[in-house]
Formats: sequence, structure tokens, C-alpha cells
Amino acid sequence: IEEEAEEMEIDDSLYSRQRYVLGDSAMHRMAQSSVFVSGLGGLGVEIVKNLALAGVKCITIHDTQPASVADLSSQFFLSESDVAMERNRAEASLHKVVELNPYVTVQSSSLPLQADTDFSFLREYQCVIMTEGSLELLTAVDEFSRSQVPPIAFISSQVRGVYSSVFCDFGPTFTVLDSNGEEPVETFIESITKSNPGVVTCSLTMHGLEMGDVVEFKEVVGMAAINGTRHTVKVMTPYQFSVGDTSGKEFGAYEHGGVVRQVKVHKTVHFDSLSVSSRNPCYSPVDFSKMDASTNAHLAFLALDQYHCQHGRLPYVRNEEDAHLLIELAREINKDLQLVNTFDEQFFRRFSFVSRGSLAPLVSTVGGVVAQEALIALTGKFSPLHQWLYLDVVEVLSDSPSFSPLGDRYDPLRICVGEETVKKLANLRLFMVGCGAIGCEMMKIYSSLGVATGQAGMITVTDNDIIEKSNLNRQFLFRSNHIQKPKSVVAADVILKMNADLNIAAQQNKVFPGTEKLYSDHFFQSQDLVVNALDNLEARRYVDGRCVTNKRPLLESGTMGPKAHVQVIVPCLTESYSSMQDPPDKDIAYCMLKSFPAVIEHTIQWSRDKFEALFSQKPAMFTKFWKTHHHSLQEVIELLRAQSHLDGVVRVVKMLQRCPGDWRECVCLARVKFEKYFNHKAMNLLHNFPLDSKTKDGDLFWQLPRRPPTPVQFDPNDPLHMLFVVSTAQLLAESHGITHTKEDLSPVAVLNFLSTAEVPRFEPSSKHIETDVSAKRPEPQEEAQPAADELEHTLSLLEKISASHSPKTQPDCLKMYPLVFEKDDDANGHIDFITAASNLRATMYSIETADRLKTKLIAGRIVPAIATTTAAVAGLVGIELVKVVMKCPLESYKNAFLNLALPALVLSEPAPAKETIINSTHSFTLWDKWEVRGHKDFRLQDFFKAVKTLYGLEPAMIVHGVKMIYIPIFPGHKKRLKQSMISLLKPPAGQLYVDLTVSFTSEEENEEDVPGPPIRYYF
Repeated sequence: IEEEAEEMEIDDSLYSRQRYVLGDSAMHRMAQSSVFVSGLGGLGVEIVKNLALAGVKCITIHDTQPASVADLSSQFFLSESDVAMERNRAEASLHKVVELNPYVTVQSSSLPLQADTDFSFLREYQCVIMTEGSLELLTAVDEFSRSQVPPIAFISSQVRGVYSSVFCDFGPTFTVLDSNGEEPVETFIESITKSNPGVVTCSLTMHGLEMGDVVEFKEVVGMAAINGTRHTVKVMTPYQFSVGDTSGKEFGAYEHGGVVRQVKVHKTVHFDSLSVSSRNPCYSPVDFSKMDASTNAHLAFLALDQYHCQHGRLPYVRNEEDAHLLIELAREINKDLQLVNTFDEQFFRRFSFVSRGSLAPLVSTVGGVVAQEALIALTGKFSPLHQWLYLDVVEVLSDSPSFSPLGDRYDPLRICVGEETVKKLANLRLFMVGCGAIGCEMMKIYSSLGVATGQAGMITVTDNDIIEKSNLNRQFLFRSNHIQKPKSVVAADVILKMNADLNIAAQQNKVFPGTEKLYSDHFFQSQDLVVNALDNLEARRYVDGRCVTNKRPLLESGTMGPKAHVQVIVPCLTESYSSMQDPPDKDIAYCMLKSFPAVIEHTIQWSRDKFEALFSQKPAMFTKFWKTHHHSLQEVIELLRAQSHLDGVVRVVKMLQRCPGDWRECVCLARVKFEKYFNHKAMNLLHNFPLDSKTKDGDLFWQLPRRPPTPVQFDPNDPLHMLFVVSTAQLLAESHGITHTKEDLSPVAVLNFLSTAEVPRFEPSSKHIETDVSAKRPEPQEEAQPAADELEHTLSLLEKISASHSPKTQPDCLKMYPLVFEKDDDANGHIDFITAASNLRATMYSIETADRLKTKLIAGRIVPAIATTTAAVAGLVGIELVKVVMKCPLESYKNAFLNLALPALVLSEPAPAKETIINSTHSFTLWDKWEVRGHKDFRLQDFFKAVKTLYGLEPAMIVHGVKMIYIPIFPGHKKRLKQSMISLLKPPAGQLYVDLTVSFTSEEENEEDVPGPPIRYYF
């Protein structure tokens, strides 16, 4: 069975976020590759889903088993009708896999596989993935794959209960083209010693290099021989590293300047075969609190394979006899292989008890990891797993007496966590904020876990966003026919087809202070758990704050390309999301942005700012001005004659004078702006700071990171020059409401008008040029009252415009149309303008230019994303969800850091909530909140007494938000003690309470006041 897909080219509207993770060369290699996946259970379908979304050319899904009720626990593409009809799992899943990506060809196979099968049919594949089968079969497939030229990458993986295994063999040798996917480090040089070894000191920032990195030099003045040469780094300090011998005659003395750039070098990795590695395994560590877990798991999976070969089945659930047999097999294997020194019988006993089970969130995580390993095998992008990964979730195993299967879809889950937890999940009230990539994956996990399938259960999901084409690459619940529809509503509809028993309330609201009446404290307190699936830092902090206030557990996660994090936040146990904050992004120095760019990021930001100023801010100001004055020139003329002060009148009249009236004038104005930005600007800088200028310290003014500009001469034959003119004219036309056709945008049509453009000659400007890197961007200020002569000139200009009776004097023309930056519409000219403007400015300053893709990434502040990471991190969130429902102790929870590019998965216990000491008898954590209940006549001094009575402390200072309620050193504040709380706080009608920040007097003499927990005052 085969369904063909159209030949693939990189469709940026679909793959834009993934292109930033893998790069175009890896995307092309992947789009020419074929993958064979055997075993379409929960793990197999998870892997296939991720590969299809990624855009592999061809996937063959292989299975010989009929669909069963147990498969429904994690095989989300199977239905109850498939089970009833006993359809082959691969054939039943085929059409749903095909729907994921029109560029991927998918075919199914039910060919029986045995160790003695002729595997020659596998030669057409570049990667083979096995999720089921005996060790004998897996070894035979691996040996065949290794024997091919070039080798076929082999991956095997299993999930048994709460235990999982991944093995990779990409052949005797495998070339890694990019080990981590990070942008090469580049930094400016302060000095290079003429010595052996030469020591390089970097200026401005830390170099960010690691021992053994390879670097290349450029733009070094004095020691010119080092330019273009490559050296291996030995790191000395964060600002210094040594390179090779620079003491030779060919190296002159370092004078100034220079840039050092990291060079990505290929790396060769060697793999052992499955037969060799099974006996002498190499593990990837995951949880350092379980140092022996990987070794025990490796031995347990080997024993389980032998058990299955001997008995033709897996051990029965919680069967002591079967467990004893598996334990003895493990002992015998260990005698031969000497894998563990201390045999942990309890580990193997529990492994046997749950080996028939399957925990869906663990399946999701492993499926994401395996799919990413397959992409690494196909592309050479990122470092592969070497060679075994074992991940377990033993924390969810319980002593519940009820684990027996009931013959429903939740049996695999029940085997792992018990019937009590299954019922708790069914009656869970869960609030999820956001329904994008992580949200879609979480909905899949809710379906598998049976979350909110009980009478008391409810999943409330809200997202105010709609579906766009670029979402389809990783938000797997959505299809092309869903574009422009609400994410939450569509996700709920689709997931109900996977599990019709779910209770879901899909909403389209933003969760922020403006919706607190809807998402009130009462609403939060009615929820058992909150899940953040957001891509917005401010929103994350807001939801975190609401959860802390209402003591609700929160599961927080996020991704960036191959990286991801998970944080579990449990009331009274852990710190919150806001307890730790990343350092803020460094702003570009104003003078660098304005006049002295040093790197391409500076020119892209300058172009982005130009877009906002030219096509958004100025049109908005222009339109607001004329709307205020009834779109009447005469009204403004009369007010100017009466010497009335009109905000912005000088700028608006200048804009009116220069407003283009038709397409030709838009083209001419674009040409003038080219001259102003890329020719006159450079000439003015060189006029003010000639090339031989020196600073007050006697150093050359023009030395890195300050680059001297070169005026750009307009060339109509240069595509970049024409791109700027055409895109600028297009945006000018749109912001002025001027119609134009597709033909008008053609270079030929534009060239006809360029000859008519009146390009002004350069005249030096007297404006101050900021050179201090510490100087801040000037704050926008209201326009001061213009001088009398300037107002007279403005009035005269406006009278001439009015007397001309040109179209621009008509009321309908006295408005503009501010543009909203949209990065994902290739036809709107927005990214074309920013790319052209940025690269022209880069050319002017001898900065390496950036292609359209990189420009779009930076200007659009795009977060790179790929489905594999999303699936993996959602699974980790789902695991913690089960723990929260089970009310596990602190040591059972795991925060996670994931980087599939290295690959690295690190689990760690969450930090406990920090305790703040008020005095020797009082302390609090962020989860504490005190309460005081008053009445309409309750005075501030009554509040003081109530706090003293209830908590034994005397308030020293009271603040509400930014409003100072009581600061004893402030004049008049002591008189407030007799005022009512209502008069001081002025609550809106209907408000029941406020949260006050209260500080208390320190026990230590001369010490500052000590903050206390929030005090909720009820009116």
C-alpha cells in the first residue's frame, strides 16, 4: 500500500521554524532519505509522526500485529473500530500518517521478519528503526545494516512499563557535520602576543570558546599573517586563549583590530555493533541520583528478552513466580557479563511486575528522542547518542492493591500506576494555557492517560491564537483545512476523535490581568493542576503568580530548537517559575545601532527600527493628527494663524509635503531614501570623522569594533539595490493608500521611473553624532513649542499646499495606513525591505551580509522549533503530571533540561521553596499568605492591631502595588492611621480584597525592615 507525495522543495511557509534548527543542507539530505520503522505500537507511531512532520522523503511503516484494546493506551492513530476489525496496526495508521505532511511518501508493510529473513529489501533505506522484536532479530538486522556500503543507520528502542531503552548504531564510522547546531562564536580582539604560544585577549565580551575548538582570524592589523589561518584553541580564561606559535618572522607586531571566529569542523564517531555493545555497553547518563539505573535496566532488558524467548510471552502482571524466573535469568546473564557488582533484586522484581504495561508520557519522550536520532543519522546534523540510553520513571510505581487489567484502553497505564491513580486522572480538573506545539502534544497525552474522562473531570484549554500554515510542521493535531481556525477549538475536536470520553472546555481567551474576572481566584482554586504551554515569558510569569497566590501546582515547560526545559512547581514544596530569572538580553549600544554597527545583528535591528518608524509610527502619528483636526487643512491653517500650539504640526506638514501621490512618486522617494541611508550617511560620518581621526586618548578613531563606512553608489543592475527600492516603494504605497499592481513591482517597470527621481546632493549635517557606547537611546519626548520662524515657515508651506489644490489636500488623502510587521507573508515586502536595508548597511560598513532566512530569524525574533523536541518535552511534562496527581514527595519530582543536539537529558530534583526569616519565631516561603478580615469602617490602626493579634508582629511599612499606603517617615502618613482602609485603598465597586506588601521591623538594631508574606485584606 503506498500513497505518493509530491516532490519536496523546502516550503518555508511550512518548515520555517524547523529550517532554523536543522539548516537547509540538512533539510535537503533528509528530504532525499528513506526510513523503515518496524512496530506500529505507541512508540512506533510516535516516532513515525515526528519523522513525517520533519519531512523525511519516504517512510515505510511495518507491522505484523492486529490492533488491540491495549494499543489504544498510546497508539493515538488507532481507533476502537480498528480494534473491532482487527486491522493491521500499520495499515490502520497509514492514512493518518499521510495526512501529517503532503511532502512525505508513506507506505505500509506486513512482511514477517525473522532472524533468517533476507534483509536485502532494506538496502533502499538510510535508517532502520525497530521498536519490537527479539534480540536475535535485532542483532541480525543490525549486522546487515552495518555490512552495507555506506552503512544503514540502525536504531532499536523499547518501552516496557515505566522503563525504556534506546540503542544507536550508525556504522563503524559516522561523520558528524555539526556537533551542536550552535552559531559559530565570533568576537573582537583586543590584543595578540608575539610569542609561543600566542595569547589572544578578547575585548567587549567573553570569547565563549571551549578547549579544542578551531578558530580563524580576520581583519587583524599589524600581525596580518595570522589572517585567514586556523588554530586549535587552548582556553586560559573567559577572555583569553592561546593559539599556535606567533613568534616567527612572518608575524608582525599586533597593532589593532581583528575578529576571531569559531570554525565548525567535522567529527568522526565510531559505533560498536549491537552484539558487541550488548556485552560491553556505553551509557548516556540521565539522572545522577540513580547511578546504577542504566546498568540494571540494561541487564533487565536482556533478561526480559530471554524470558520471552523461553516462554513465548512477557511476565504476568505482579506475578511473583514470573518475577522470580526473570530475576534468576538476570543473575545468570550477570555472571557471564559482570555488569553489576551488587545485584538489586527489587529492581528486577518491579521490572517484571510492569513489563506488560506502558506509560504514555514515557513513550512520547522516547519517541521524540528516537526520531531525532534518526534525523541525525540521515543528516549528520548534531551529535548522535553513543550508544545506549535508559530512562525510567520508577517514582510513579505505587503499592496500590489494584493493578489487575480490566480489559480497557487504560490497562497498560493501570499496570504501571494502579487503579487508584487511573481514577484520580479521570476526575482531574486541569487548566492548560496555550494550545500550540506543546499544547497539542499535551492533549495527546491527556487522551492516553484518560485525564478528565470521569464525571468530576474537566480539561479547560484556552488559546487566543489561530492556526497558521507554519504551525502544521510541529502542531500535529492541525491540518491544512484548519488554517485560520481557533487552535483550542480545533485541538479539542481532534482529540475527542482519539478519545471520545474526554471532557474538554475549549476557550479562546488570553490569560492576563484583563481576564481576571473570568479566570478568577475561584476559578484557579477549582483546578487541581495548571499546565503552561506558552511561548511568552510575561504570560508564564503571570500564570505562575496566579498559581502561587492560589496554591495550585503548575507544570512549566518550553523549547528552543533542540533544547527544552521542564519545571514542576508544587505548592509548599518547590520554588516557583519566577523564583529564578534569566539575565536580560543585552541591548545593542545606541551609538552602534545609530552610526557604528559592528556585526550583522546591528544592521538587522537598525532596519527593523526603520520599518517601524517609516511605515508604522509616522503613519500612525500623521493619521492621528489629521483625525484630531477633522481632516481639514483650513482648520490647521487658521489655528496656526492664531498662534495655537499644535503637537507635531511641523513634522506632519513636512510629511504632507513629501507624501507621494502615485506609484511613480513612491519609486522616486524610495530612490532618495537609498541615497540618504547608504551614501549620504557614510559621507557625513567621514566628514565628521576622517579616516585618520583619533580619539582624545590618541588611539585611532576608526578601529574595531568601530568600522569606517564606504558610501554606496546606487547601481540599478545590482539586485540588492533594486530590492531595496522596490520593497521600499511597495511599503510606501501601502502606507499611503496608493494602489499598485504586481507588474509595477517588476524591475523593468521600476527602472522606467528611476530616471525621473531627483536625488539631492550631499550636504554635511550639523546634528550631533553619539560616540559613547554607554550612552542610552534618547527617550521619546513631546515636541517642544517650535520657534516662531519655524511655525511661520510651516504655515507658509501649508498655505502653498492648500492653494495647489493637489489631491493630497483632499480629506480622504489626509490619512495614512500604519503597517503591522508580519514576518511570515513573503509577498508583503516586509522581510524584503529589512533584508535589503540590512545588507546594504552591512556592505557600507564592510560587515558580512546575511541571507533572507537569517534576517527573518533575527528581525522576526523567531523561536526555532522542531517536532522531536516538542514530543520529548511534552512526555516529560506528562510524567510529572502523574506524579502531581499521586502527590509524590519532593524527591520524586524531576525538573529536566534537554538538548537533543548533544544529546543530553539531565533530570534533577526541584529546588525547595526558599524560607525567609522574619525573626526568631517567624518565617515564610513564597507559598505563604496571611489574611486579615475587616469591615467598611475598619481603620488602618485596626489593621495594625489585627496583624499584631493574629501574627504577633508590628507592621513597619505597607504598600499596595506601587502605591505607598503607610511609610512612617513620609509627611502626613501617621495621620493615616485613623483613616479607613476603604478610603486609603479605594477599591473598585465589587472588589472583595487586596493583597498588601507589608514589612516588619527587624530584631537587629539598625537593620532594614524585613519583608513578610503578602497579606490579603478582605474589605
